[in-house]
This record gives sequence, C-alpha cells and structure tokens, in this order.
Amino acid sequence: MPGARKQPHYDLEFTLRRVFGKRGFRPVQREVIVATLEGEDVFLQAATSFGKSLCYQLPAVVDFGITIVISPLLALMNNQVASMRKANIRVETINSTTTATNKKRIVEDLQCGHPLTRLLYVTPEYCQLDFFRKLLRVVHSQRELARIAVDEAHCVSEWGHDFRPSFQQLSWFKSEFPGVPVICLTATATARVRDDIINTLGLDASKLKMFRMSTSRSNLHYEVRFKSDDEDHYENFLHWLRRIHEKRSEPERASQLASQGQRPDNWPGIIYTLYRKDCESLAARLRSDGIGAKPYHAGLPHTERADALGGWVANKEGYDVIVATTAFGMGIDKENVRFVVHWQIPKSFEGFYQEAGRAGRDGKASSCILYYSREDRDRALQILARDQGRQPTRGPSVDASKQQMVHRLKSLQALMEYCESTTKCRHKIIAKYFADEGDTPCDTACDWCRDARDLVRRKEHGLQSEEWVATQRDLGRLVVIDEYD
Repeated sequence: MPGARKQPHYDLEFTLRRVFGKRGFRPVQREVIVATLEGEDVFLQAATSFGKSLCYQLPAVVDFGITIVISPLLALMNNQVASMRKANIRVETINSTTTATNKKRIVEDLQCGHPLTRLLYVTPEYCQLDFFRKLLRVVHSQRELARIAVDEAHCVSEWGHDFRPSFQQLSWFKSEFPGVPVICLTATATARVRDDIINTLGLDASKLKMFRMSTSRSNLHYEVRFKSDDEDHYENFLHWLRRIHEKRSEPERASQLASQGQRPDNWPGIIYTLYRKDCESLAARLRSDGIGAKPYHAGLPHTERADALGGWVANKEGYDVIVATTAFGMGIDKENVRFVVHWQIPKSFEGFYQEAGRAGRDGKASSCILYYSREDRDRALQILARDQGRQPTRGPSVDASKQQMVHRLKSLQALMEYCESTTKCRHKIIAKYFADEGDTPCDTACDWCRDARDLVRRKEHGLQSEEWVATQRDLGRLVVIDEYD
C-alpha cells in the first residue's frame, strides 16, 4: 500500500559523526530518532539547546524518501538550509526568497515521484496550496514521503504564544497520509498547548511517542535587574560588560584566549528590545562606547541584516553584540552566546524563555538578564488592552481571538510574577510554568539562590510594592471570559 516502507538497518552513530560532525547523541536524541524511523508519531518538547532539529535531519539522511519540514520563520528556514548544505545534504526550501528558477527545479524534482531532495522546508501557508498537495500525493504514491516535521509546533495551538492560523490546517497530512509519521517539536508548550497541538494535528494520543525534556539548564544564570523610567540602565549594562572585558584582558587570561583565537572583548551576546527605534539607537550607543554592536530588525535592508548575522555568527571583530527585536534568533546555530539581555519585559513568558535559551548552547556558563520596571509592565498591559479592543466581536474567529487574549494575559501575568518574585528559585518558577516536575538544579545559577537578601534589597530600591498590589487587583479587568478560564 502507498506509504508503507521497509525498515533498513541504520548506523546512526556513524552518520552522526560523519555527516553532522558530532561525537555523540545528547540524552534522548537517539530514542526520538529511532521512534520516527520506526514510523511512530512523535512529540518532542525540549529546551532551546537540546538539538531538536537533529531529530528529523538525521533520519532524513539515512531514511528513504523526503522529509517535509514545516517552519514558521524565513530566518529559521534559511539558516537550517545553509547549515545542511555545508554538510552536503540535499536540502531545499520554498519560500518568498526562492527564485522562480529554483522553485521550478524543486517542483520538477517532486513531480517525478522519486525526489533527490532529502529535506524540503516550507511554510504552513504553502502547505495549504492545492498545487503543493498534489505534488505530495505523487511522492506518496511512490512510497517516498518519509515523514512530516512540524517545527515550533506551539504555533499550531490557539493557546500558544506565536499562534499562526495556517498551522491549524496541517491536520490534512494525517487525514491524507495516515501511515506517514509526524514529528512535532517545540521548546515552549504548557500542558494545554500540548493537548491542543495533538488534537489539532489529528494525532492519536494513545499511540503517540511523547518525549519531554527538563526545562532546566543549570548553566544559565537568570537575573532580574530592577529599574524605573527616570533611570537610564544603559550605564549599568555597560559597566557589567566592560568589567567582563577587563577580566578577560588580564595577562594570564588574555594569553589563554589568544591561544584559542579569541579576543578579550569578544563576548558574544544578544540584547532584545521591543521597539525598532530602541534597537538602532542602543546599537549606535554601544558602538560609540567601543562595543562592536549591530542592529537587527525586519525594517532593515536584507543585505544589512545578512551582514550583521553573518559577522556575528563568525565572531568577526565589530560584530560582538546583536541588538535585535524578538523575531531574531530562532534556529540560529551559534553555541557560544555568553549573554542574552532583555532591555524591557518581553510580551510573554514563553517568549522570554525561548529567547533567553539562546545563551549557552555549548553548556558553558552564560547570563540571562531581564531589565524590569513597573512602567514597562504598565505599557505591556496597555498594549494588551489595546489589542483586545481591536479583536473581532463577531464571526468565526471570535472564539480563537478570545482564547489568544486570555492566554496572552495569563502568560504576561506569569512573567510579571517571575520578575517580582523574591522568594523562589527562578529555575523552579520556569519549571512550574511549564509543568516540569523533573529536577531543577540551580545552586547559585539565579539571583535568588545566589543572594536572596541582595535581591530583596535591589527590588525595594528600584520598585514600590504598593503599585504591584494595585496592578494585580486590576489585571482581571482586562479580559473577563469565564468559559476559557
């Protein structure tokens, strides 16, 4: 029958070393890969540094047929395609940047039914096109459709922080090709989001292979720095960064770094801002103080963004810090990011966790700093209230819009509580949000565990607690939709 495929013998360790240049699998990676190779539907939830993409890339190399990867972001697709091509893997993508010539070549490869392409990256919107679906039917009829990988799967859920309506049409794959395995991958899914993904994609929960890795990454040091609107926290950050550079410039350390081909001032990092104007002005300010910083946001010319990203990934001089809006970083393969700073409170708890998780992918100690003020918090609530006022009041999308607003409010409220907390380990707060019941080792890897008294003192100095109580009382007035609570 179409879709049925014999299972050959795989030398996974050999492929891992020869093709991907890695010495060994990380915990659970091999089990996930074996499950999808055996034709199982798989749900994988793991932190940013886990190496989720390997779990569908390696099977695509050793298995028969083509793997379709559904990805939400252009930067994510193009980055992964570039890295796969460096490994001499036949990989293609169809998106808005694909030239007509290349698209024609890819389509012809699919039309033959026996494509040479091993991985094809597409957007969820492209999966809705009848033309593309007909091509996949041809491939499937020749038993060459190996699997469907849904990356950033939280986008499927109406309760997810990056919900994309087009993701909800992906149930077509399971109804059309029930024997083709689906693998879903995400770093940020609450229990409700997980259930929504499984149901929306038409997966059988009783047969689904579920892999949930701990949210905890003990090499990341979480810290909240309190500020107020009349206080410029730029000097605080600059002093911190310069102090690190000075320590790295000490003769013995500088000599050690030189032997490794590093400069004392090469301390790669990301600073996230909510607004483009802050992104550009902060990067310019850092450059004026001798820090190699580049802005990155969607409003910049493509060539400028590509230059900033390329120089930063390659550790070029003058490209040490990327100042970016929140779209930056998904799928970026850079292991030595030593710090991630949020210049203002992010829009959601999931967004904060995912962005902070881009630090320390090499397992070495890295800092995750969030600058927090009550003024920023109030602005975030005002934006949420404004967006609520713009939601449709009738039509088929009303329920989904209400669910999104409820989730955004609860997620933002949880992030506010994370920032305001002076009684709990930050790693444990994160684990609780994602219903992670595993071990969350910290020791001194957050500001509370390192010095709880100092955390309380800093908060009292920077914030007035009465305002927090008043805001908590007003939170419920923003969104009142009992049936979704």
